[in-house]
Amino acid sequence: QVQLVESGGGLVQAGGSLKLSCAASGRTISTYAMGWFRQAPGKEREFVSAISWNGANIYYGDSVKGRSTISRDNAKNTVYLQMNSLKPDDTAVYYCAVDINTAKIRAGNDIQYWGKGTLVTVSS
Repeated sequence: QVQLVESGGGLVQAGGSLKLSCAASGRTISTYAMGWFRQAPGKEREFVSAISWNGANIYYGDSVKGRSTISRDNAKNTVYLQMNSLKPDDTAVYYCAVDINTAKIRAGNDIQYWGKGTLVTVSS
Protein backbone atom coordinates (compact mmCIF):
# COMPACT_ATOMS: atom_id res chain seq x y z
CA GLN A 1 0.00 0.00 0.00
CA VAL A 2 1.20 3.50 -0.83
CA GLN A 3 0.45 6.59 1.21
CA LEU A 4 0.77 9.97 -0.47
CA VAL A 5 1.11 13.23 1.42
CA GLU A 6 0.98 16.54 -0.40
CA SER A 7 2.45 19.77 0.92
CA GLY A 8 3.32 23.23 -0.26
CA GLY A 9 -0.12 24.66 -0.78
CA GLY A 10 -1.17 27.99 0.63
CA LEU A 11 -2.30 31.49 -0.14
CA VAL A 12 -0.46 33.37 -2.85
CA GLN A 13 -1.15 36.53 -4.83
CA ALA A 14 -1.86 36.40 -8.52
CA GLY A 15 1.39 36.26 -10.46
CA GLY A 16 3.15 34.44 -7.67
CA SER A 17 4.63 30.95 -7.51
CA LEU A 18 4.26 27.83 -5.43
CA LYS A 19 6.01 24.49 -5.38
CA LEU A 20 3.93 21.52 -4.37
CA SER A 21 5.44 18.30 -3.12
CA CYS A 22 4.03 14.83 -2.80
CA ALA A 23 5.91 12.31 -0.70
CA ALA A 24 5.13 8.63 -1.01
CA SER A 25 5.61 6.07 1.70
CA GLY A 26 4.79 2.43 2.20
CA ARG A 27 6.67 1.21 -0.81
CA THR A 28 9.00 2.57 -3.41
CA ILE A 29 7.28 4.25 -6.32
CA SER A 30 10.32 4.57 -8.53
CA THR A 31 8.72 2.33 -11.17
CA TYR A 32 5.37 4.13 -11.07
CA ALA A 33 4.14 7.16 -12.90
CA MET A 34 3.10 10.10 -10.76
CA GLY A 35 0.93 13.06 -11.39
CA TRP A 36 -1.27 15.89 -10.19
CA PHE A 37 -4.93 16.70 -10.44
CA ARG A 38 -6.90 19.59 -9.07
CA GLN A 39 -10.47 20.27 -8.14
CA ALA A 40 -11.90 23.72 -7.70
CA PRO A 41 -15.08 24.34 -5.71
CA GLY A 42 -18.11 23.31 -7.72
CA LYS A 43 -16.01 21.96 -10.58
CA GLU A 44 -14.94 18.53 -11.74
CA ARG A 45 -11.53 17.14 -11.05
CA GLU A 46 -9.03 18.26 -13.68
CA PHE A 47 -5.80 16.67 -14.90
CA VAL A 48 -2.80 18.91 -14.24
CA SER A 49 0.36 16.99 -15.01
CA ALA A 50 1.97 13.55 -15.15
CA ILE A 51 5.51 12.21 -15.24
CA SER A 52 6.72 8.74 -16.10
CA TRP A 53 8.79 6.63 -13.74
CA ASN A 54 12.07 7.83 -15.23
CA GLY A 55 11.00 11.35 -16.08
CA ALA A 56 11.29 10.72 -19.80
CA ASN A 57 7.63 11.42 -20.52
CA ILE A 58 5.89 14.49 -19.16
CA TYR A 59 2.41 15.80 -19.82
CA TYR A 60 0.52 18.92 -18.83
CA GLY A 61 -3.09 19.93 -18.90
CA ASP A 62 -3.89 22.88 -21.12
CA SER A 63 -4.75 25.07 -18.15
CA VAL A 64 -1.23 24.92 -16.68
CA LYS A 65 0.90 24.30 -19.75
CA GLY A 66 3.76 26.77 -19.99
CA ARG A 67 3.35 27.86 -16.37
CA SER A 68 4.12 24.65 -14.50
CA THR A 69 6.93 22.14 -14.27
CA ILE A 70 6.62 18.64 -12.89
CA SER A 71 9.65 16.75 -11.62
CA ARG A 72 10.43 13.82 -9.41
CA ASP A 73 13.15 12.52 -7.14
CA ASN A 74 12.95 8.74 -6.95
CA ALA A 75 15.53 8.61 -4.19
CA LYS A 76 13.12 10.63 -2.07
CA ASN A 77 9.95 8.97 -3.39
CA THR A 78 8.69 12.47 -4.14
CA VAL A 79 7.09 14.30 -7.02
CA TYR A 80 7.01 18.09 -7.33
CA LEU A 81 4.90 20.62 -9.16
CA GLN A 82 6.38 24.07 -9.64
CA MET A 83 3.63 26.53 -10.53
CA ASN A 84 4.39 30.03 -11.77
CA SER A 85 2.33 33.01 -12.90
CA LEU A 86 -0.52 31.80 -10.77
CA LYS A 87 -4.01 33.04 -11.49
CA PRO A 88 -7.15 33.09 -9.34
CA ASP A 89 -8.49 30.32 -11.59
CA ASP A 90 -5.72 28.09 -10.25
CA THR A 91 -7.42 28.08 -6.88
CA ALA A 92 -8.20 24.45 -6.07
CA VAL A 93 -7.30 21.47 -4.00
CA TYR A 94 -4.36 19.77 -5.66
CA TYR A 95 -4.15 16.01 -5.44
CA CYS A 96 -1.21 13.72 -6.04
CA ALA A 97 -1.79 10.50 -7.99
CA VAL A 98 0.26 7.37 -8.57
CA ASP A 99 -0.35 4.59 -11.08
CA ILE A 100 1.48 2.20 -13.34
CA ASN A 101 1.92 4.58 -16.27
CA THR A 102 1.16 8.11 -17.43
CA ALA A 103 -1.65 6.96 -19.72
CA LYS A 104 -3.60 5.70 -16.73
CA ILE A 105 -2.99 8.89 -14.82
CA ARG A 106 -4.02 11.06 -17.74
CA ALA A 107 -7.20 9.05 -18.13
CA GLY A 108 -7.98 9.84 -14.51
CA ASN A 109 -10.05 6.72 -13.96
CA ASP A 110 -9.44 4.12 -11.27
CA ILE A 111 -6.21 5.72 -10.15
CA GLN A 112 -4.40 3.30 -7.84
CA TYR A 113 -3.30 5.79 -5.21
CA TRP A 114 -4.45 9.27 -4.28
CA GLY A 115 -3.24 11.78 -1.77
CA LYS A 116 -5.63 13.76 0.40
CA GLY A 117 -4.81 17.04 -1.28
CA THR A 118 -3.33 20.42 -0.52
CA LEU A 119 -5.23 23.67 -0.95
CA VAL A 120 -3.90 26.38 -3.22
CA THR A 121 -5.60 29.75 -3.03
CA VAL A 122 -4.65 32.50 -5.44
CA SER A 123 -5.89 35.97 -4.57
CA SER A 124 -6.44 38.67 -7.17
